[in-house]
Amino acid sequence: MATPKPDVLYRNISHHPPELDWMDVPLEIKPGRYCYAADPSALEAVGMPNARSWNPTDEDWKLPENWKETFLEGMKDRLERFRSFKVFMDICVRCGACADKCHFFIGSGDPKNMPVLRAELLRSVYRGEMTKAGQILGRMAGGRELNEKVLKEIWYYYYQCTECRRCSVYCPYGIDQAEITIIGRELLNLLGLQLDWIGKPVANCNRLGNHLGLPPHTFKDNIDFLCDDIEEATGIKPEPTFNKKGADILFITPSGDVFAEPGIFTCMGYLVLFHYLQEEYGLDITWSTYASEGGNFGFFTSHEMMKKLNAKMYHEAERLGVKWILGGECGHMWRVLHQYMDTMNGPPEFLDVPVSPITGTRFDHAASTKMIHIVEFVADLIKHKKLPIDKTRNDHLKVTFHDSCNPSRGMGFLEEPRYVLNNICNNFYEMPEGTIKEQTFCCGAGSGLNPGENEELRMMGGLPRANAVKFVRDRKGVNTLANVCAIDRATLSASMDYWVPDVTVCGVHELLANALILPGEDRQTDLRGEPLPGKEDE
Repeated sequence: MATPKPDVLYRNISHHPPELDWMDVPLEIKPGRYCYAADPSALEAVGMPNARSWNPTDEDWKLPENWKETFLEGMKDRLERFRSFKVFMDICVRCGACADKCHFFIGSGDPKNMPVLRAELLRSVYRGEMTKAGQILGRMAGGRELNEKVLKEIWYYYYQCTECRRCSVYCPYGIDQAEITIIGRELLNLLGLQLDWIGKPVANCNRLGNHLGLPPHTFKDNIDFLCDDIEEATGIKPEPTFNKKGADILFITPSGDVFAEPGIFTCMGYLVLFHYLQEEYGLDITWSTYASEGGNFGFFTSHEMMKKLNAKMYHEAERLGVKWILGGECGHMWRVLHQYMDTMNGPPEFLDVPVSPITGTRFDHAASTKMIHIVEFVADLIKHKKLPIDKTRNDHLKVTFHDSCNPSRGMGFLEEPRYVLNNICNNFYEMPEGTIKEQTFCCGAGSGLNPGENEELRMMGGLPRANAVKFVRDRKGVNTLANVCAIDRATLSASMDYWVPDVTVCGVHELLANALILPGEDRQTDLRGEPLPGKEDE
């Protein structure tokens, strides 16, 4: 089914409440708003239960005979293990402060996409099946029995949540809908109700180290091809090392930066930067062809899978004997590291606290993870005047910045990327207050919701961000949307093409490489082959 044109999709959004009580509104699984079921071979590859072929639009989902018992036992187990989950099930007063904060509710008008009601889908089962009041009073106490209709409703709407946590910013009780969604998805996974765009990446990351399942030689070949493209643009060819034992630093980035536009231009930016630092300061950075994925797709699956995939980066760092890890532009990699690392995998004592060998800056906030973000690393280099920059090379661009949900709300990375952008661009403009920093809107398709079959849902979810971009496009002439997340680059490219088609999406380090002056360079174009300002006729 083709996605409606933007004006049609926009006109069809209605925020009028339905006539029926929410428990009585029948579920309709609409084409373009759901993702395909996981290939059973992917689930089997990582030992996930109840692998089978099924279709979300079929009446029979081929559930195991004991599916209800499995779901409720899993819920009881998590209520005991995760105090936050138990608290979030009990304390919501349905004040509605979060109701209009979700990009999917804004873009769809569906009340069940209000965070308060999305949580209620699971909370009503908790009340109805596990509390005395719910068991006695049922619906009067906000409880309902778990049946197949309720299960399908939970599945449909818990895969219409990107775990962006914008709603949690506004909740007076601090309820984190993302944590509820994570648990809800874990319970669904116990029944084999997984998405293909999550199941396959998890299996591929587990088997070959990256979500596309590409072997080490292919990963290396792609980076070599990018080095050829850099040589064509600059006259200089970087020579990165791979799996080098004893290197100073291990660099890990999402594999989307290595294989797909526009991420490849961000990856070229990394390579240009590392080449300069190697030539000028002798900085020894290596890439791994085994831990070749920074993104943690286990985050969308279960706590256990998240822990397993996070560990691979540290196993590789230990094998190579590096001092510390530098991470690329990613979203969920950084939320996992910042908020889960210590309790999942523990501090890696075999690594050093990151210290820049160029500036001497010690990154004490990474004393436990031993891993820092490339944006803060570069901001420190710029602050200490270690990078020769020509800002005018980006003068053809009018840039705004999308705060990626996990680095902003999940880490507090708010000023570092802006500091870098203001030092490499002359034309930087902020989107409106209430749409940036802690209150940033989501790209609309994170947490595994970025395949092609759910395009209508993605465009709905991307509407609030696109609307803010359109605001600065119309008033400031913005033509470039920068960000620090690989999923954002993929998702926002499609969203901008749909809603604001004259705005291009890029990573911050693509713009850095455009502005960075390399000794001996012969540069007429940017990394995309477009003429630099003043070079149009050469």
